[in-house]
Amino acid sequence: MQDQALQVGYCTNVHAGNSLEETLQNLERHAVAVARSLGNGRLGIGLWLPESTAREVIENEGARRLRDRLDSMGLHVFTLNGFPQGNFHAEVVKHAVYVPQWNTAERFEYTMHLAGILADLLPDDLHEGSISTLPLGWRAGFKGLDESVNRLIATAEGLERLEDRTGKLIHVDLEPEPGCVLDTADDVIELFDRLPERTRRHLRVCHDVCHSAVMFEPQRAAIEAYRSAGISVGKIQVSACPELDFDGLDEDQRTEAMAQLRSFVEPKYLHQTVVRTAEGETSFHQDLPEALETHGPTGRWRVHFHVPVFARSLGLIGTTQGEIGACFEAFEEDLPMLEVETYAWGVLPEGLFREDLAEGIAEELRFTRTLLEEDPG
Repeated sequence: MQDQALQVGYCTNVHAGNSLEETLQNLERHAVAVARSLGNGRLGIGLWLPESTAREVIENEGARRLRDRLDSMGLHVFTLNGFPQGNFHAEVVKHAVYVPQWNTAERFEYTMHLAGILADLLPDDLHEGSISTLPLGWRAGFKGLDESVNRLIATAEGLERLEDRTGKLIHVDLEPEPGCVLDTADDVIELFDRLPERTRRHLRVCHDVCHSAVMFEPQRAAIEAYRSAGISVGKIQVSACPELDFDGLDEDQRTEAMAQLRSFVEPKYLHQTVVRTAEGETSFHQDLPEALETHGPTGRWRVHFHVPVFARSLGLIGTTQGEIGACFEAFEEDLPMLEVETYAWGVLPEGLFREDLAEGIAEELRFTRTLLEEDPG
């Protein structure tokens, strides 16, 4: 079994990097500072390489040379984030993050390029790595299920050949997200029922705690559903989102809480929102402004906006921080690799947190490590 301490880190999609040099500069600036704050001799990262940078690594730098650069910084890669294929730091991202879809050759080729890079980046004492990926595509208008299944089967076959050649097990982990073709465990299970049993070594699930919480999906229920279906969770993305229970507030507080909630509206990312009534009925909205236009200050709201995982509350707004511990407990033993993924530091409401980016990430990792120490499993 691999040393789990080597597989707890943070995802570098939080800092921009649309070229290899820009990626390295940001790692020098932020990741090295995170490691210094933690007192780490060695810090694990989930590296994000957009398509253009992945191509640059392959054509110019070479993954082995990149690993040497990372080693010199005291960093090692145990997972890649292969969900955003394009520029995740454009002025407006929104639905663009869901293309190319999995029914395209572009998504398949990008993912296989990442797999080859990761096999070379993994340190010698790790034999397994993961790549989180798009849950096929955005649900509205999606028509490519059969082709997506074929592409995923081809991916599993390619990863099997890569393992035979390198001895490194790389698995691609589909990451359910609200509003996508796969946004709950049930959706994932339906997909895997269409895939041959032989693909399950190299195709797994990336369980993002925030995404599951937004859908009001109990953590234990989701994890046990995967387990019962024989589907492995390859990676947990440690994340939390804003949660606001209007029904627990008095009238004056509701007005202020609604104002605080509006401060989370921003133009870059999509913030899917689910509102659940006291009777347990839920309504899905693809973005927070849509929900604000539709609903008054009633019910329980959860918003897809990754907030620092150490935060229990954001003014009158709570967070789903408790879902992280519930997720860890559901695994009992044998937790998969853990990647803190709070990519929205740069678009948080002004004045909400004063930490600089590196110190904020370090605090998230300290929180995660403390949870692991407390977990009875």
